[in-house]
Amino acid sequence: METTSHNMPPQLPPNEPPFWERVFNSVLLKLGVIFFLILLLLLPMSLVDDLIRERKYREQDVTAEISSKWGREQVISSPVLAIPYDYVRETTERDEKGKDNVIRSIQQDWLFLLPNQVNIKTNVTPEYLKRGIYQSVVYNAQIEMEGDFSGLEHEKLGMDLTNVRWNDAKLVFGIRDLKGLLNSPTLTWDTTIMEIGTFEKTLQLFESNLVANIPLSSIADTKQSFSIKMNLRGSKSLNYFPIANQTSIYVTGKWNNPSFNGGYLPEDRNVEADQFQATWQIPSFSRSLPAQWEGNPGRLYSFSGIDLTENRYSIPDDVTPEINPSGNTPSSFTKSTDSDMVQINFLPEVNNYQKTTRVAKYGILVIILTFASLFFTEIIKKQRIHIIQYILIGVAMVLFYSLLLAISEYLDFNTAYVLAAVATVGLIASFIKSIIKDLKIALLFTGILSLFYGFIFVLMQLRDYSLIVGTIGIFIILAVLMRVSTRINWYQFDRK
Repeated sequence: METTSHNMPPQLPPNEPPFWERVFNSVLLKLGVIFFLILLLLLPMSLVDDLIRERKYREQDVTAEISSKWGREQVISSPVLAIPYDYVRETTERDEKGKDNVIRSIQQDWLFLLPNQVNIKTNVTPEYLKRGIYQSVVYNAQIEMEGDFSGLEHEKLGMDLTNVRWNDAKLVFGIRDLKGLLNSPTLTWDTTIMEIGTFEKTLQLFESNLVANIPLSSIADTKQSFSIKMNLRGSKSLNYFPIANQTSIYVTGKWNNPSFNGGYLPEDRNVEADQFQATWQIPSFSRSLPAQWEGNPGRLYSFSGIDLTENRYSIPDDVTPEINPSGNTPSSFTKSTDSDMVQINFLPEVNNYQKTTRVAKYGILVIILTFASLFFTEIIKKQRIHIIQYILIGVAMVLFYSLLLAISEYLDFNTAYVLAAVATVGLIASFIKSIIKDLKIALLFTGILSLFYGFIFVLMQLRDYSLIVGTIGIFIILAVLMRVSTRINWYQFDRK
């Protein structure tokens, strides 16, 4: 029986999608669009950084306002003995006939003597002072200062002491903000209690000068002991300006996070759960002033404060100008700065804005890893995820940082981080569940996102080891992604 093949319909070539449809459905184009989307998300991430910075500056403004009413960062200086003397100043003036005339006038200048030894004992009690949702660290300090002067050395001065006005001698010591004084300091000169005021305007040795009249009778009276007691309020940091030949400082207080900065570290320190104590022994070898000199030197130091957010000095460019010389003042005198002081900073327990800033720095990394996980899931499960859905997931991850910032202003940072992370992970996981209709995939992404946010949280707790732990963690995540990519036949997309 003969078969006829001409009655069978001819076979048509397989239907291929149009060229543009293949282009729009290609994997490379999807990767390019995802990459562009990641770059686009840098814009809202920068807006989040601006928001964090704005709230941080707002906190600093409120803190500065609190400090201005309570007391600023205080600088406590060792006292200086100042003794006035008269001298004849000769100037030459030419009259109308061209003749030079010598004009003599009586001028006043000063002899200055620094202490031989000063012992300072301080009991400081820091606390939080709140205004609205913001708070600032302030403190009360009970300060006892005692020491002695070894006396002027006449042979080193090289001047006639007959014109020295011993009865007009002054004892000058300084604090930075007089508003922080709770009452008048008590000064005892030898065994005599002296009145202290701010009535001397010709001496501006310190930022705020406290002056006491010390009537002397001769050079022998410059060898004397003294003691000063005062209650002082301040904020953020407590600073000491040691200018004696030997300065001993002992500070104790109830605070669990003190930071010892300045030019001198304590010889002995003990920081426990809620209190600390520290001791300094400072000789005069690094002091920029001699033990005694003549001529008004002007301001002895320039205090600029410390940047607590970055833990480093914030000193302007003009902190070491020469002190304006007058009379026989050596021109080599230079203003002391923060690096010549003992500084105790009372850091807040948690700086939410600083931690949020650190978390936000990892934002783009979390977005990249999440998008990579989504893309691999899309390829392995052959379940398409629209680019609009990528955008919505990316916006949710950006919103995490605003949510963290807002909650951390009312709760502690760790609680705020957990709440913001749970809300973000729950939102994205439920969204993926509604897209893919697969509970296992949704639970898988819940675990992946929880791992990412948990990893960042751990890095926030590791200050000294965050770099090494972060690098190793990212290396492991990259290794996992590389392993997953080996399960995909990438050449199938070229054949399609």
